[in-house]
Amino acid sequence: MATLPCFAGEVAVLRNGFSIRHERREVVGLTTRLYVSADGSSFVDVPTAEIEHFEAASELPAPASGPASGTLNVNLSHPSPFATNRQKSPVPLNLADVVSSASSRYRLDPDLVNSVIKAESGFNARALSPKGARGLMQLMPGTATTLGVPDAFDPQANVEGGTKYLRELLERYNFDLVKALAAYNAGPLRVEQYKGVPPYYETRAYVARIVRDFNKKKAAQMAAASSAKPLPPKRTTTKTAKAAGRAMSPPLVQAKVSGQSTD
Repeated sequence: MATLPCFAGEVAVLRNGFSIRHERREVVGLTTRLYVSADGSSFVDVPTAEIEHFEAASELPAPASGPASGTLNVNLSHPSPFATNRQKSPVPLNLADVVSSASSRYRLDPDLVNSVIKAESGFNARALSPKGARGLMQLMPGTATTLGVPDAFDPQANVEGGTKYLRELLERYNFDLVKALAAYNAGPLRVEQYKGVPPYYETRAYVARIVRDFNKKKAAQMAAASSAKPLPPKRTTTKTAKAAGRAMSPPLVQAKVSGQSTD
């Protein structure tokens, strides 16, 4: 880790038009870490190659009240896709709107899309897998090209493409959610080869993790909407969970994947 001299209130201007105000910076491998708080509690990691130049920042008026601990002091002329701190993964500021828009367009439950994003990238817009999958919904370059996504690291384009692909897989497997998720992870050819979820630990754990997370969200919503003494939620089998791709609020999915309950 190399520490570089930095003017107080310096601004990093990125090639994509973003600008990030920071107190100091360090180079960590191929990444430049921009500390946006004086005590170093919050920082932004940016690929060094994405930085066009640095410049002295203009004076900012003192805020009426100090920012909350961990808040990023970033130039908000554009929300930075690289923004992060020690507690959170890089998530665009309008991710909820992006997911809601894409889910509505392709008639999927936004909770399902969010569960896929959580499993795929942990909400890291710059995630890159060893196999080359990129972005929030981990699109492979070939898949991204087929879906018309020119930059898989662009959060909005990535979620749009990933949601479209998930919808296509649901239609392909007659809205069998488990098969669609398995195909998203291992590819349609493997699902068709094994006539269901492939016997790969990674894929089976992946499907179980998403269905479990999705069910928790639905159960919490049911509990919040129920009376003081709610009836136990009615569970359905995977075969009858086809509403996951047809309705905005599908029922709970009950399935067993490699011995793991996804309830």
